[in-house]
Amino acid sequence: MPLLLLSALAAYAANADLDASVARIRMGPLVIRTAPGARVTVEQVRHEFWFGSTLPGGVFSGRYTPEDIAKWKAVFLSHFNAGVPEADFKWDVMEKQQGLVNYAVVDKMLAWADQEGIPLRGHCIFWGVPNHVQPWLKEMNDHDFRIAVGQRARGIGARYRGRFAEYDLNNEMMHADYYEQRLGIDFIRQMALWVKEGDPDARLRVNDYDVATGHRLEDYVAHIRKLLDAGVPISGIGVQGHLHGDSFDPAALQNALDVLAQFKLPIRITEFNFPGQHSKYYHDRQAVLTPEEEQAKADALKQYFTICFAHPSVTGILMWGFWEGANWIPQSSLYKRDWTPLPAAKAYEDLVLKKWWTHWEGTADEQGVAEVRVFFGEHRVTANGKTVTVTLTKAEGSKTVDVN
Repeated sequence: MPLLLLSALAAYAANADLDASVARIRMGPLVIRTAPGARVTVEQVRHEFWFGSTLPGGVFSGRYTPEDIAKWKAVFLSHFNAGVPEADFKWDVMEKQQGLVNYAVVDKMLAWADQEGIPLRGHCIFWGVPNHVQPWLKEMNDHDFRIAVGQRARGIGARYRGRFAEYDLNNEMMHADYYEQRLGIDFIRQMALWVKEGDPDARLRVNDYDVATGHRLEDYVAHIRKLLDAGVPISGIGVQGHLHGDSFDPAALQNALDVLAQFKLPIRITEFNFPGQHSKYYHDRQAVLTPEEEQAKADALKQYFTICFAHPSVTGILMWGFWEGANWIPQSSLYKRDWTPLPAAKAYEDLVLKKWWTHWEGTADEQGVAEVRVFFGEHRVTANGKTVTVTLTKAEGSKTVDVN
């Protein structure tokens, strides 16, 4: 058999396996009890799985035109169900000068997200990479340093208690951690405990890069284990998704997710770009993808998202920007600067809003029962002239609802 045909058959089999996994782990039976023979429709409203993107500061500080801000918000709400502040929550951005804390942009993000029912990640409370630790903080003696860190941790926990769905406690610790280097691993545990003084229910995550590529996977496993052994209350794992280049290794991504699943903690892909940081576009933000490269980008997005959605430990994937006007790597966007959709936008919509979206019409049987397998999340059910909203979670597995 020709090699190309063998490769195509292997790819088809792999995709079929992933589709079967999606159906098994992302869907469950919704049983509707209504009048016998009643016409029934089930329309999904929102996924339980997080399909998200960044919230750029310019949208919430008024740096963009009113037209672009309105368009950005409309596209976000039609495409995404979760978000993360891109930069404005980071300590070195919020408090560049000691004592002058700018909460305004983050507060506006949260107000909008609360209004729209969008959960947000708090990225990040601390960032121990030395060039993201403010000079005024580094200049303190250890006593004052501890006080300042404690004030930041408690203050964030208390101010935003119950507002953020989760936090990155200390970003990219595996690569560099000024806090641990200065005061030891127990200080990381103390930082987490201070956050929980302000918000006992705060969910704290680790977040790091070069893991989905496989290059630092073993290091990340050792790092997470060290934190857990030290008593750091970690409740989830963040895996950044943008250190690949013009392509990515599906086998490495799959293996990384499988290996990290050993911790029995939820995994989120926290920062997805394609092309990624190792592509030529990271260094040349004006370069333009050819039509063939745009289609390859769309195909890679579909493959990356499918691998993640098909994995039982993954609970979400967040893009690090979807519009060229506000994206760390503009060429990785779904939309051009003038809002023209790119092939990647169609690929995303075909997956998330069509293939992985419940839309069912049918008739109740003679006992008045209609059973539908739906994607976990929120659905609008109409039967017998009445409409109800039903949420089915993965934890529940199945649900019965009366619409009479």
